[in-house]
Amino acid sequence: MDLSTFCIVQTAIDDEVRANEIAAALVARKLAACVQILEATSHYVWKGQAAKQKEFLLFAKARQTDFEAIAAAIRELHSYELPEIIATRIIAGEQSYLNWVVEQTSKQHSSPSGRQIVS
Repeated sequence: MDLSTFCIVQTAIDDEVRANEIAAALVARKLAACVQILEATSHYVWKGQAAKQKEFLLFAKARQTDFEAIAAAIRELHSYELPEIIATRIIAGEQSYLNWVVEQTSKQHSSPSGRQIVS
């Protein structure tokens, strides 16, 4: 299996309820096989002001080809003016886990002939 197929998409948000909503939406839409949420403290500069804030980091295991759809879903559900949306390629992984990621993110479509196509 080509490992360039897979990535981890990351975002952060300061609202735990909204973090869970984003995670659930990505999984329900088959854009991510799994989304982990971790609590963190972020230090950054925003509009010239130093800031420190509790945030929830989301790590979505996904197909790289779904990145744009994932980014659109995050922008749709996120409350930040400029949400972090970055992807990291997976360079190694357990084959059985990656097979599971493929299964969980497979989307079934019908062809004009009525046959099901899995992507």
